[in-house]
Amino acid sequence: MLETVHLSSILVKKLVEIIDVRINGRGGQGAVTASRLLGEAAIIEGQYVHAFPSFGPERAGAPVTSFARICAEQFTEKTEVYEPHIVVVIDPTLLEAIPVAEGLRDGGTIVVNFEGMKESLMKYFEGVHANIYKVAGSKIALEEIGRNVPNLVMLGALLRVTGLVKLESLLKVTTDRFKGVLGEKNVAAIKRAYEEVE
Repeated sequence: MLETVHLSSILVKKLVEIIDVRINGRGGQGAVTASRLLGEAAIIEGQYVHAFPSFGPERAGAPVTSFARICAEQFTEKTEVYEPHIVVVIDPTLLEAIPVAEGLRDGGTIVVNFEGMKESLMKYFEGVHANIYKVAGSKIALEEIGRNVPNLVMLGALLRVTGLVKLESLLKVTTDRFKGVLGEKNVAAIKRAYEEVE
């Protein structure tokens, strides 16, 4: 005989929101590294992470999308991110090449590598209900690192506007990954983006 189970006897666990981040860049700009280091920074804060890339044609300069899924509790969701809370655009030429805000949740956050006026940036996001920020990521990367690889620069800006993880956590995983002078240069670039995002 089957036993009837009443809802009152089932422990209902409170759902904890998973934060989905999508990072858009081009091959060679470090989008995959950015999602991994963001994930590592979240892990050292005790959060649970799934970070992964999605490649089209695997060549330098081709659009690359990378994702980080972060949650305070363990989760099993392994699908690609279709409705991100946060979008990071590493390469500003992607604004005219792909729909970078596609699927973004209402009230989400977009952080773009963009040197022009904010008004010029906003034309790419007409009808998008989001908090939109910009930082001169390429300029900072060139001046602080000596190369136009603004992936970690963009993470510095991202942390300032979202507080997704602590800046100190990102700096730690950065210096663990990049030793010596390169690590120091990346730290300087991240800190500068953290201060200059607008």
